[in-house]
Amino acid sequence: MTDQKKAVILLSGGLDSATTMAIAKAEGYELYALTFQYGQRHAVELEAARRLAAAMGAKEHLVISIDLRIIGGSALTGPIEVPKTTHPEEEMSAEIPVTYVPARNTIFLSYALAWAEVLQISEIFIGVNAVDYSGYPDCRPEYIAAFEKMANLATKAGTEGKMHMKIRTPLILLSKADIIRKGIALGVDYGMTHTCYDPLPNGTACGQCDSCRLRLKGFREAGYEDPALSGHQPPLK
Repeated sequence: MTDQKKAVILLSGGLDSATTMAIAKAEGYELYALTFQYGQRHAVELEAARRLAAAMGAKEHLVISIDLRIIGGSALTGPIEVPKTTHPEEEMSAEIPVTYVPARNTIFLSYALAWAEVLQISEIFIGVNAVDYSGYPDCRPEYIAAFEKMANLATKAGTEGKMHMKIRTPLILLSKADIIRKGIALGVDYGMTHTCYDPLPNGTACGQCDSCRLRLKGFREAGYEDPALSGHQPPLK
């Protein structure tokens, strides 16, 4: 019997990363989850990531602490107010919002690449999405393609030809509704996830930031009630 294939999964604790992890599990991968405590506004998503890693049977769940607050430049890591506006969801990607964390996915993928090389794992899963998203430049297909090329130039395993590093993005061209439908079909408990940029003091989602609104829109279009944000949307008929 051959060894089970393995993958490193970037797991934030949110809807997209939970779905990505469920996809990797369904494809038969042994899961090595990687989460970051990077100075974000709250620890709720870290707790969600721990719950999800345990529930999905991750072989290992590594939580790395880095402090991006010393760099700042984002509403998620500094004193900038998180926007809570009423502009239509389809206009959210018109410009890069203040919730963009400078170079965040590049930093996260670099750590994932290092861990994957040590573990002799050639595939890294990340839940980036270029359809229903907030306009972040590091969620685009051309960015992922460029990082994958760099990954194979920058690693010992890649330059020696022992492994071809691959960045897997199963959600990148899906709508939020399609992501939710796929996750539900795979048994993802979205009540365990956390997506909000600016949760209330008790840890519940605000229901008003761009992330909450995109999530609510996705559940509405998918025909399901969001188990984590049910108080912020009218009951489905």
